[in-house]
Amino acid sequence: MMQFTQHARAAALAAVLLAGAVTAMAQTDTAVGMWKTIDDHTGQPKALVQITDDGSGQLSGKVIKGLNANDQPDRRCTACTDARKDQPILGMTIISDMKKDGDGWDHGQILDPENGKLYKCKMRLEDGGNKLVVRGYIGVALLGRSQTWVRQQ
Repeated sequence: MMQFTQHARAAALAAVLLAGAVTAMAQTDTAVGMWKTIDDHTGQPKALVQITDDGSGQLSGKVIKGLNANDQPDRRCTACTDARKDQPILGMTIISDMKKDGDGWDHGQILDPENGKLYKCKMRLEDGGNKLVVRGYIGVALLGRSQTWVRQQ
């Protein structure tokens, strides 16, 4: 009886560990989650962006927190020209309409709240799903800039 209990306990532990590993792996093949954005010019963290799935497979991203030392929580997008003009950047959706395309996501838009400009957007995961390469561009993807964001747990 004692031996059976140890085997049962070991099997239960193995099942829990396996389920945890499968869950962890499932999260690394999606861009859904919390990301620390890194400024491609300074290399400094800028913000936390929460990427969510709307249920139909389209991804969007919202600014959750500014990380710059002198970031003002009530800062507004004064340079925006659409409905986001003069709206708080905190809580603002800056990525929209991203659709799965091969190994990444494409066909969406990203807003740079610093200059108010909208860009076409592509995203792809790297480093086992721990990094997200976000490319904003006008016209063709070759003419743009990329940032590498870091997944937050």
